[in-house]
Amino acid sequence: MSQKKILITGVYGLIGNILYSQLSKKPDEYDVYGLARRRVPSERLHEDRLFEIPNEKFHLVDITSFSDVQNALSGIDTVVHLAADSSGKSWESVLNNNIIGTYNIFEASRLAKVKRIIYASTIQVIFGYQSDEPYKSLFNNPNADLSPARIPSIAYDQPTRPLNFYASSKIWGEAMAHVYAQNYGMSFICLRIGSVLPDDKPLNRFSSSIWCSHRDIIQLLELCINAPEEIKFDVFFGLSDNRYMLADIQHTKEILGYCPQDHSEDFI
Repeated sequence: MSQKKILITGVYGLIGNILYSQLSKKPDEYDVYGLARRRVPSERLHEDRLFEIPNEKFHLVDITSFSDVQNALSGIDTVVHLAADSSGKSWESVLNNNIIGTYNIFEASRLAKVKRIIYASTIQVIFGYQSDEPYKSLFNNPNADLSPARIPSIAYDQPTRPLNFYASSKIWGEAMAHVYAQNYGMSFICLRIGSVLPDDKPLNRFSSSIWCSHRDIIQLLELCINAPEEIKFDVFFGLSDNRYMLADIQHTKEILGYCPQDHSEDFI
C-alpha cells in the first residue's frame, strides 16, 4: 500500500485533532498534514487531549483566502474538510467560512489534482423532521413512551430539512460536491456527522439518537479515505450503533464496510 498524503482542515477542532493524532500513528500508510486559521484549540477540544501538530506538518491558513489554500494543497492526495463555523449564529461568518471557504477548498483541490475530498456535513440537515411525530417526541419529550421500533430511521436519500444557516450551508456543500464530482471526475464523500462530544458521552435520549463516539467517527473517516476509487459521489450518516437512531446507517455499513463499536445506551 502506497503512502497517502492527507490534509485535514480544521485540525484544531475536536474531530480534526483526534483524526490527526490517530492517522499520524500509521506513518507507513499516511503522511498527514493539518490546516487551521490559528493554533488555538476549539472550545470543544479539552486541553489535556490536545495533540500538537508539528510545525513542518501544519499550515496556518484562513480558508477564505484562495491563494493560501492553494499553497497548502500541493501534492495532497486526499482532503478531509472539517473546517467550518458550526455555530451558525452569524450569516456573515457562515458565508465566509462554510460557503466561500468550502468553494476555495473544492476549487483549489481541483486545480491541485486532489483525488478525493471527504466533506464533513452534519446530521442537522434533517433536524426539521422534529415537527413530525414520532420525531417530535424524541426531540422534545424525554418522558414520552417511545420504543426504538416506533422511530423509523431517516434514510440518506430522504429530503433534507435544515433549521439554521449552518445546516443550510452544509446542504449547499453537498450540492457543490456533486457538481465537482460530476463535472471534474473527482471523488467526493459527504459524511453527515452525528453528535461527537468532548467527553465522548451522550447527554440524554435525544442526544443518544444522534451520538457518534470518538473511535467510531475515526473509523468512519478512515474508511472514507480508503473507500474504493469508483465511489465518485455518495452521502452517508455517521452515528454509533445506538438503540434509538434518528438516521439510518445501513447504507454506511453496506458501502463503506462500517462496523460501529459503541452504543449510546451504555452511557444513558
